[in-house]
Amino acid sequence: MLAICLAMLETEQDQRRFTKLYKAYEKKVYLTALRFLGNPTQAEDAAQQTWVQLLRSWERVCALSWSQTGGYVATVAKNAALDVLRVERQAESFPENWDPPAQEEHQEEYAYLISLIRALPENYRRILELKCVQELSNREIARRLKIKESTVASRVMRGRAMLRECLERRDT
Repeated sequence: MLAICLAMLETEQDQRRFTKLYKAYEKKVYLTALRFLGNPTQAEDAAQQTWVQLLRSWERVCALSWSQTGGYVATVAKNAALDVLRVERQAESFPENWDPPAQEEHQEEYAYLISLIRALPENYRRILELKCVQELSNREIARRLKIKESTVASRVMRGRAMLRECLERRDT
């Protein structure tokens, strides 16, 4: 995460300041998010959103004294966690008795894949249902769930990785 953030900054001075900020508050940001969310995966998402938000308001961050920066970072982390909670409450998942569209070929594999998607954590499950089953774009999913498109993309990637792990375990 740090390398990506540093690439977004133009000057070496900004990169040094951000590195110092990141190293000083990385754990605090995560723990703040975890305290609100209670879910490590969601806390990681909120922490990433925190660092992106800090980059978006970098001029404001730089205008603060170092002693003021900690409070600002904690507030941004808390707000990112609350945003994740808000989105989770708004996202409606398919009911457990939801019957996905039938595939004529490879029905057994398709049913197994649907069962794996249903077993994922809710924030990944909902996005993969919209992406893989309803075939919505990341932009459409972001709009529907009122989250950032980059969050959708990262959850799709992580969700697919989780599915891949399950499938690899099945094959071994």
